[in-house]
Amino acid sequence: MSPDQTQPASEGDVYVSPRYLAGLPGHADPSFAPVAHWPHHHLDAGPCQLVITSPDHRIRIGWFGDDYDTWVISAAEDPVSEPRWTARINQNTPPEIVQALTSALAAEWTEDSDTFLMSRSWDRTDTVKPLLDAGWERKPLRHGILEFVSPDGLAGAGINVVSTGKNAELVTLWAGPAGWGTRAEAIFTARTPKHLIAATAAALVDPTPVLRYKDSLHPRLAERAQLTPVEPPRPATPTPLDLKQAAAARRPAAAAPATRSVRRWTTSTPAPVAPAGARLGPRR
Repeated sequence: MSPDQTQPASEGDVYVSPRYLAGLPGHADPSFAPVAHWPHHHLDAGPCQLVITSPDHRIRIGWFGDDYDTWVISAAEDPVSEPRWTARINQNTPPEIVQALTSALAAEWTEDSDTFLMSRSWDRTDTVKPLLDAGWERKPLRHGILEFVSPDGLAGAGINVVSTGKNAELVTLWAGPAGWGTRAEAIFTARTPKHLIAATAAALVDPTPVLRYKDSLHPRLAERAQLTPVEPPRPATPTPLDLKQAAAARRPAAAAPATRSVRRWTTSTPAPVAPAGARLGPRR
């Protein structure tokens, strides 16, 4: 798929593909766009800088900015209850992937809804169905982890099938080589609705490249990703009428024909004067 040409070129000088190797561009704007109309609470103290809540405060999106767990997203049955589920997403995760989760939450929330609280499926692999549909390989069960890996080996998902407890971290989506500045991770606790994890996984495999400034990319990500320079838009193809008018403008103007005053004889025109010395005809 070609890069999204609707993105402003001012937001980067290269398109990065696959998108899961793009990292965080220095801001998280895409992740907050779906909930821009929800209440924003800016915090002056503590590691959490911003909390965005649904209007009834059942959904909370925390932005920590400088910490490893950059986003902490949770949902509860009421504003004061313990979260039913939590997603912790680190500082190397592209915000375009987080946007898929916040978009799903924004679309599902109403004052009477609970679809963002409950799973409607018991099949663990429903959480990673988009990965399977994209051709990711399912690995054999190992140490209680069911793993799925991308064809390039640079992204994957793990499902913990042995841990118990409502707060157990059961599903992990990851991308990039291991390391503090390169490995992206999104970790979901046990009761996270499977369709919300699947929405996040679908963004992970979305083939649309994302814009980044090349110099801001971690070198280990840049050397593994495909980088395509942003090119200025080409001028519109001229129409046949444009070509005709341009040719006419270049053609030199034809020289005007020389004009000569021709004397016409009429009955009122006096006879020409004979030159001196001319012989006159005989008079009758």
